Order: sequence, then structure tokens, then C-alpha cells
Amino acid sequence: MRNTYQAPVLEVDEPDVTSGELELEERHSLRRVAGLSTELTDITEVEYRQLRLERVVLVGVWTEGSVEDADNSLTELAALAETAGSQVLEGLIQRRSRPDTATFIGRGKVEELRDAVIATGADTVICDGELSPSQLRNLEQQTKVKVVDRTALILDIFAQHAKSKEGKAQVELAQLQYLLPRLRGWGDSLSRQGGGAGGGSGGGVGTRGPGETKLETDRRRINQRIAKLRREIKAMRTVRQTKRSRRQSSGVPAVAIAGYTNAGKSSLLNRLTQAGVLVEDALFATLDPTTRRTAAEDGRVYTLSDTVGFVRHLPHQIVEAFRSTLEEVSYADLVVHVVDGAHPDPEGQVSAVREVLAEVSADAIPELLVINKMDAADEETVLRLKRAWPDAVFVSARSGAGIAELQQAIAERLPKPAVDLRVLLPYDRGDLIARIHRTGQVLHTLHVEEGTEMRILVDERLANELESFRH
Repeated sequence: MRNTYQAPVLEVDEPDVTSGELELEERHSLRRVAGLSTELTDITEVEYRQLRLERVVLVGVWTEGSVEDADNSLTELAALAETAGSQVLEGLIQRRSRPDTATFIGRGKVEELRDAVIATGADTVICDGELSPSQLRNLEQQTKVKVVDRTALILDIFAQHAKSKEGKAQVELAQLQYLLPRLRGWGDSLSRQGGGAGGGSGGGVGTRGPGETKLETDRRRINQRIAKLRREIKAMRTVRQTKRSRRQSSGVPAVAIAGYTNAGKSSLLNRLTQAGVLVEDALFATLDPTTRRTAAEDGRVYTLSDTVGFVRHLPHQIVEAFRSTLEEVSYADLVVHVVDGAHPDPEGQVSAVREVLAEVSADAIPELLVINKMDAADEETVLRLKRAWPDAVFVSARSGAGIAELQQAIAERLPKPAVDLRVLLPYDRGDLIARIHRTGQVLHTLHVEEGTEMRILVDERLANELESFRH
């Protein structure tokens, strides 16, 4: 079944942002965004029914920034919708000073949105923002189709991709926290009233009184489930902290890979450590962090951890639920911040990631910017990014270009052991020599009759153990 509806493109001139007032026609117009349709072509009615894809219309409110910023935001929403398994038919943007408190877009424009839904045959509207319960309800009543906001869409993708017990618990907690204020009654048919008020016959002895509605029952059950999930996640956090403290006590430096979703973090981890982590061209493909050991050129061992990807306006429920996972970044010695160099707005991605890092107190940790996908970026973009971030490392995880430079940059930024020692180790203490090579730095080695003379840099803990071998 093919949809032949062709959307007219309404152009909007850039407003004078210095005037503080938007042009009236811009404020009240819906602007269609070209190139967002992912509609399937040349398929039969039977094939379409088997696919059962949700057919969606996207709608955003452009309140600030340039027209490119507005388009990028809706293009990202389209990618999120596709990742969730939906089929994007239309993208609409309204220019307003602020979202409408009742219907998100202007009330007069809801009818135009309804016309677009009918014309495209869509069954869902996805709004580019977090809607209040009343906005959701009003839009659904007026468009007569399901309405989903950006937050619910991201939570749905997280639910699809969570694999570990901890990941599933974190996603469920975030979903329930989002759902709780949006619960609503659906009429008398769902009421669970126990009886009437006062002396009527009601339901008999012991059942008269206010009773409990279906809405109240659902709210109570969700609160109980949230409390249980928080206890489970707290227990898992204790296990994670134990593993982390064990790694820290071993003196092995920790490097965390952070960045925007689909920037190529897992590909980079695989390239650096041969970890074999799932790599998929989809948003939020990695939700469960992976930690692998690798070694710098001088032999020092360090750990590399892959983390969940970030996105603009990452729902606060996600940040809160995934806090124990995101805290891996805040305990690292170095953050390797991966940026998609082929993305239309890499600067915006960097700002969004740094915003989330600040939320989990990881903004004070040394950062190494890594611009990935250089094989897919045009020359003009590369030059612009090199001017903007002269200290960044430019790589392609796919082709391997720049990986050697990245490994060297990581090694240079790893914390250096602080204690300078000269030791003489007997030949039967190969275990100590191995530990020195693994966690310290060897400046000089000389083999003599009594053993191995070494000048080394090590941490305080190992220095104390080597005290009896000082030379």
C-alpha cells in the first residue's frame, strides 16, 4: 500500500531575534520539515498488515535558535521514532514564543494537525518535548489518535534495548516515575468503589464507605513497585561499588567512554580492546556498560568502560534511574568524550553531553575529545572542528584512522604514579616486577648478579610493599 500524499513545504524566514517579538504569521504557522518521510514503498496491503508499524506524525514547537536547530531537533526525533519501530510520515514545526499550555501547539493549529493525521493515515502523534498530563489529554481528545511525547518515546527505546537485570530495573523505574503523574480515570466502568456513603444498602456490612477507585488502586500499586525497584537498584549499586573499589585498590587507572548516542562509542571500545561489544546503527544500542582491560604502549594497564549514550533533553527520570550506571563516569580518571563528526550539529551534541556529565558530578574529570566518523565527514566540517577543538583527536573507528594517535593521547593523560624509587629485586620476585610493569612506570632497568636494579614510578601502596627492596 503506497501513500501518495505530498506535503506542501511552507518556508519560514528567520525572525529578528533582537526585537523580542516574533512575526505574527510565523508564530501561528505550522512549517513542514522536508525529507523526514521514511514511508515504505512498493509493498502490498498484506505485507503492510503483517508489519504493524505505528504510522506517526511528528510535531515540534520552535521557540529559540535558528531554523537549522529546529530542523535538527525534529530530524533527531524522527531517528528516535524509527529506532522505536515507527514509520515517520510527516514532520511539522510551529514557530511560537513558548509552547501552548493547553495543547502544546497553538489551539488553532490543532485542527491543521488533525488534517495532516487524516491525510497521511497516521495513528500516532509524537511531540518534540515533554508534555504535561493535561496537554496529552487535550491533544488526544482533539486529534482522535494516540499522542506520545519525546520522553515517553526515549523510555520506550530504553525498554526495548535493556538486557541486564539492572538495566531492566532502571528502565522500569524511569517509566513508572513518568507514568505516575499521568494516570487518569476512564469513567465509571473502571471504578472499584466498595459501597455508598452512609446508610444505603451498598455492598453490605463492612463495605460501605468511600471505597477505592481504579485510579487510586493503580497509583498505590505503582508507588509500591517504585519502592521495590529502588531497593533492588540500591542493592545492585552496592555490588557495582564493590567492583569499582576493587579496581581502584588494584591501582589500575579507569577510562570512561562517554558521548552522544550513536556517536560510535562501542565501535571505538571494540577497536581499542577487541571487546566484541554489540555495534548497531541505532540510538541507545548500548544500555548496559561494558568494562575491558587494555594496555598503553609503555605496558601500563588501564580499564575502558563503555557507557549509555546521551541525547538532548535526556529525560530526568532516565538520569535519575541510571545514576548508578552513569556514576561509573564520575569515578574515572579520564573521560574519552566521543563526538559524531559527521553529524549536522556536533557542537550541540558536545553541549548536551557535558550537561549530563555535570548532573552526575563528572564535569571536573579530565576530558579528551575524540571526533569520530572522520571518514564520513566532509573536508569543510573537519577544518571547522579542528579550529573549534584544536586539542581533540580525529579518528575513524570503522577504518582505524587515527587510532594510534588516540592510544598515545590516552596514555599521556593517564594519571602518573607519584613515588620515585630505586629498587633491587631478586630474580625469584617476578611477581613484583610484573606488578610494577602493570601499574607503574619503569624508567631504567639493569640486570646485576643479585637481581634486577630498577628505577620506577609507582603509587604509594606499591611503594610501601617495595620498601624492603629499596636500593
